[in-house]
Amino acid sequence: MTVDAILTLDSVIAGYGKMTILNGTTAAVRRAAITTVIGPNGAGKSTMFKTVFGLLGVRAGRVIFDGKDTSRCTPRQMLDAGMCYVPQGRNIFPELSVRHNLELGGVALPDQSRLGQRVDAMMTRFPILREKAGAQASTLSGGQQKLLEVARGLLLDPKLMLIDEPSIGLSPLMVQEVFAILKDLRDKGVTILLIEQNAKQALEMSDYGLVLEQGQTRIEDTAGNILNDPRIAQLFLGGGLAPAQQVA
Repeated sequence: MTVDAILTLDSVIAGYGKMTILNGTTAAVRRAAITTVIGPNGAGKSTMFKTVFGLLGVRAGRVIFDGKDTSRCTPRQMLDAGMCYVPQGRNIFPELSVRHNLELGGVALPDQSRLGQRVDAMMTRFPILREKAGAQASTLSGGQQKLLEVARGLLLDPKLMLIDEPSIGLSPLMVQEVFAILKDLRDKGVTILLIEQNAKQALEMSDYGLVLEQGQTRIEDTAGNILNDPRIAQLFLGGGLAPAQQVA
């Protein structure tokens, strides 16, 4: 059976300076699904996202996004192609209003006449942002700031969202709300590639999972199968894994 992949990494090698982090990473990210990337610290999870989005150069191998080779594309070109990236941590303009933060998310729109309409649509989707529209973004709670980041990414109507550690610093209740929003986006056809420190909780709401170790994909399977795989515990304890598995 052929995988309907919106994003493919084909033996990708990438890193920082003389340091190689991704060491032949191979993966296929399915359309309209949530895929969670897990692995120990230093496995290459965030490096994978930066490479896919064009923030790091591909030294060898290929990145294919929506049927095109994007291995040499810049972040702006990736935005134009339909990919957005919500990095780890807080990435807002704290002294600007919530509405202004959203408007800045739309600077890459080719038709700026639609920006106000897009901003209003995000405020309809996330009512707390409408309620806080005139407030400085720094006054939002951690969870509300994360919603603002997600909404800003959605302004460009992306096909694929890369979201790195959305639950950091959030209360359990807010984590559930953020995860519910991600599932709703998936149901509306947005593909989500996620890195999440709470691997179990993230896999429970995901369709697929990737396990990285030492810059390589060790397991690629359904989220349910990964949750039930005893080798996952071995990975987080620092042990080696058996050869990679990939579903067709």
